[in-house]
Amino acid sequence: MLQEAIDKLKGFIEDDPSDLAGYMTLGGLFNREKRYREAADVYDDAVAQLGKVEKHHWNLFFRRGIAYERLKEWEKAEPNFKRSLELSANQPEVLNYLGYSWLEMGRNLDQAMDMIRKAVEQRPEDGYIVDSLGWGYYRTGDFENAVKELERAVELRPIDPVINDHFGDALWRVGRKREAAFQWRRALSFEPEDKDRLRIVRKLDIGLDAVLEEEAEDAASGAAGATANDGG
Repeated sequence: MLQEAIDKLKGFIEDDPSDLAGYMTLGGLFNREKRYREAADVYDDAVAQLGKVEKHHWNLFFRRGIAYERLKEWEKAEPNFKRSLELSANQPEVLNYLGYSWLEMGRNLDQAMDMIRKAVEQRPEDGYIVDSLGWGYYRTGDFENAVKELERAVELRPIDPVINDHFGDALWRVGRKREAAFQWRRALSFEPEDKDRLRIVRKLDIGLDAVLEEEAEDAASGAAGATANDGG
């Protein structure tokens, strides 16, 4: 059924290469299947077909940015997010996605927080966006506000493993360690991705502080190894 749908959509696009809806549907299908390279290629083809770029094309650039971000090609993802915001400056999905990505990379923190706050103002009941705000407070060291916002995010999205994990981290940072462990166990019960699951189990075993120390040591060792290889 999946391949049949893909073939039909490709046929529609071949019949009418200017049909933007066909590209968007096919790209969205590839994204849902985590076939991000194929999604990026479809969105590239769609952009190539554009004549005059108009405001409503913000979603095309946003979706292309997501595909490249998932491929870990940030140098291609970021310009698409920025272009999307140039076309429609206050789209909460784009503000949140770019702001959260910057937070995770430790870049443009003040601007990232401003963008996420604007997204929350527009979508105060969106648990994912509220989570971004709480995680932003966490990443910038404001743990009390992180707990406040992440607790609200969990109320809005109670079975999301990432949000529960974030809330656990924030609780740990303010000394509420039993509650933190409870949230991490909740996160595990909601089937997180493998890399997240392993990290949560490790936090339950040795605590967040020790995990962060291990990660810092691993990062330092990796950087030292890369420097040695460059020198050799």
